[in-house]
Amino acid sequence: MQNLVIVESPAKAKTIEKFLGKGFKVEASYGHVRDLPKAELGINTEEDFEPKYVIPTKARKRINLLKKEVEKAKELYLATDLDREGEAIAWHITEVTKPKSAPKRVIFSEITKDAILEAFNHPRDLDTNLIDAQQARRILDRLVGYKLSPLLWKKVRRGLSAGRVQSVALRLIVEREREVQDFKSEEYWNIEVNLSKKEKPEENLIAKLTEMLDKKIEKFTFQKQEDVKKILDDFNNAIFIVNNIEKKQRVRNPYPPFITSTLQQEASRRLGFSAKKTMVIAQQLYEGVIMGNEGSIGLITYMRTDSLNLSSEFIERSVNLVKEKFGSNYVEGSGRRFKTKAKLAQEAHEAIRPTYIEREPSSIKNFLTPDQFKLYSLIYNRALASQMKEALFEVTSVKIKAKQYGFLSSGSRLLFDGFLKVYQDKKEEKENIMPSLETDEELDVIKIDSIQSFTVPPARYSEASLVKTMEENGIGRPSTYAPIMSTIIDRGYTKKENGYFFPQEIGFIVNDLLVSNFPNIFDIKFTAQIEEEFDEIAAGKEKWKKVIADFYQPFSKDLESKHEEIEKIKLPEVETDIKCEKCGKSMLIKIGRYGKFLACAGFPECKNTKPLVKEIEATCPRCSEKLVEKRTRKGRIFYGCSSYPSCNFASWNEPLNEQCKKCGSLLVRDKKGNVLCVDCDLKMNNPKE
Repeated sequence: MQNLVIVESPAKAKTIEKFLGKGFKVEASYGHVRDLPKAELGINTEEDFEPKYVIPTKARKRINLLKKEVEKAKELYLATDLDREGEAIAWHITEVTKPKSAPKRVIFSEITKDAILEAFNHPRDLDTNLIDAQQARRILDRLVGYKLSPLLWKKVRRGLSAGRVQSVALRLIVEREREVQDFKSEEYWNIEVNLSKKEKPEENLIAKLTEMLDKKIEKFTFQKQEDVKKILDDFNNAIFIVNNIEKKQRVRNPYPPFITSTLQQEASRRLGFSAKKTMVIAQQLYEGVIMGNEGSIGLITYMRTDSLNLSSEFIERSVNLVKEKFGSNYVEGSGRRFKTKAKLAQEAHEAIRPTYIEREPSSIKNFLTPDQFKLYSLIYNRALASQMKEALFEVTSVKIKAKQYGFLSSGSRLLFDGFLKVYQDKKEEKENIMPSLETDEELDVIKIDSIQSFTVPPARYSEASLVKTMEENGIGRPSTYAPIMSTIIDRGYTKKENGYFFPQEIGFIVNDLLVSNFPNIFDIKFTAQIEEEFDEIAAGKEKWKKVIADFYQPFSKDLESKHEEIEKIKLPEVETDIKCEKCGKSMLIKIGRYGKFLACAGFPECKNTKPLVKEIEATCPRCSEKLVEKRTRKGRIFYGCSSYPSCNFASWNEPLNEQCKKCGSLLVRDKKGNVLCVDCDLKMNNPKE
C-alpha cells in the first residue's frame, strides 16, 4: 500500500512526487472541494451560524477519485498551502473523503527536496484555529454579500455585489476621485539661478532662492509673476558669493525581501504587471518550472505572506555568494534580518525569496517565459540585495549669498554602491555632482529664471498605491489584494486607464448607497478591526462564532431599518429634450445594468427605452449618416452607424474625421495609435501623412 498525498494543483503534485519516491502517490484536489452554495445563503443565522457546505458540480468527479484513493491508502498526507486557506482546504478534503485514521498535515514554504523531506518527517494535526479563522472570513463575507447585494439589485440593477472588503477599496477610489474633482489648483513661483565657476564655466550648478531679508521663502511666498519680477530686477549687478559649504554622508539601507504586498507594488511599478498577473506568475514559480533534466523545480518560496523572516540557511548562503561575487566589503556582517511591521504576521512563514540563491536568473533564463524571468529576477535581486552592505553617498549643500538674498544648491555623489550593485532604480539614484567650490568664492551668473508652478491634485490610485494603502490600513490580507481589485473592475465599478483607477458612475452610486446607509460596515477602521479579530481566531485567542455573532446582531437590525430608507432613495435621473415616440413625454437619462440609457418619464405606464448614444464628428463610410459611440453588454466601446439596423457598419477602432487619400474611405485609429483605412490596406502613424 502506498501513502497518499493530496495537494491543490497538478503542477505542485508533479514537483513533490519526484522528491518523495516510490512509497508515495500524489494527487491534486484542483483547489476547493467544498464551498457555500451559490443559490442560497447557506448559513443558519438562527443556530450558531452553522455553514452548509456543498460540493461544487465541477469538483464531484475529482472527489470521487480522491475517495477511492483515500480508501486504499496506507496513510493520508495533506500538503495544501501553508496559510489559512490551505488549512481549510485540507480540512474540507478530510470531511469529504472520510479517511479511516486522522490525516497527517505537512506544511512547507518552498518546494525543494530538503524542505519537502523535512516537512514529511515532522507532520502535525490539522490546526482548528486556522480553519476557524478561514471559516469566519468566508461566513462573514457571505452574510454581508448576500444580505446587502439584493438591496443593490432592487434599487440599482441586478448583478451588482456588495463585498465587505471590496466595497471599502471602492470607497477609497471614489473618495480620492472626489478629492481630484474638488481640487482647485493654486499658482506659485520660484526663482532659480544657473551659476558657474569663473575660471571653469563648464562647471556649473543651479541654486534656488530660499531666503529674503533673512526670512525663509515658503511655497506660496510668490503667488504671481509680478511678485518675482520685482526681485529679478533687483539682481542686476548682484554679486553671487559662496557663503557656506556643508558636506555630509548619507547612508541608504537595502530594502527588505518581498512580502505579497510589496511584490505586487514593485511588479506594477517596474514591470507593469497587474496584481493578478503577478500572483499567477509567482504561483508558477512556487509550484515548479521544468528545468531540463532536473525536472520540475520550485524556484521561489510561498508567495502569500506578510512575514519578512528569512531562514538562517538562506542568509548564510546569500552572504557567501555576495563575498564570492563582489568581495567581503559588500557583506553586512553575518547577514541581515528584518522586523515584520504587520500585526500578528506569521513569523514561522518566510518572505518571498528564491529557493536556491545560487540559481541566478541568467543561468535559468532559457527555461522561463519572458514574464517568469522578469518576476524571478525581481525577487532574486531583491532578496540578495537585502543581505548586502548599505550604499553610501556624500551629500553637499552650498549656501550662496547675493545682496539680501540667500540661495541653496545641493548635490550628491555615490561613494560606495553596496546593495545598489544588485538592486537599484536608476531614476532614484542619479548623481548630481557639485563643482569643487570654496567659501567666499565668487560665481558667474549664466541665467536667472522665474519658474511658474501649480499645485497638483492628489494622484489617483494605481494598483501599487491601492495595495499599499490597504496594507497600511489593515484592509484585507496577502491573499485578498488581487481578487479585490479584479472584482471592482469586473463589476464595472471602476476602470483602469493608463494604470490608474477611475470610478464609473455605477461605482459612485453603489459606494454612496452603501456608505451613507451602512457607514460602520464600510468604515476603514472597522474593516481593519475585523481583520484583527480573524487574526485573533487564528491565534486561538477568540472564538469564531462569537466574532460572527458580535458582527451580525447589530448588522441584522441595521439592515431591517434601512430597507424602507433605501427604497425611498431616488437615483439620479436627467430630463432631456428628446420626446418619447410612443407617448410624447420626455425621455430621461437613467442608470441601468449596462450603463446609461434613455427611458420614458411616463414609466410604468410607458415602458419605452432606448440606448443613449454619443455622436462623433465622423460620418459612416457606407451611408454618410452620423457615427455614434456605443457599448457592448460587457461595456466594451465600439462605433456604429446611427441608422442601424438599416446600415450595419461598425468598428472597434476610433473613427477620425479624415478621409483616406488612397480610396476616400474612413480613417480610424487603433488601440496602438496606428491610423488605418476601413476599406483598403493603407496603414500609417499620422493621418496627415
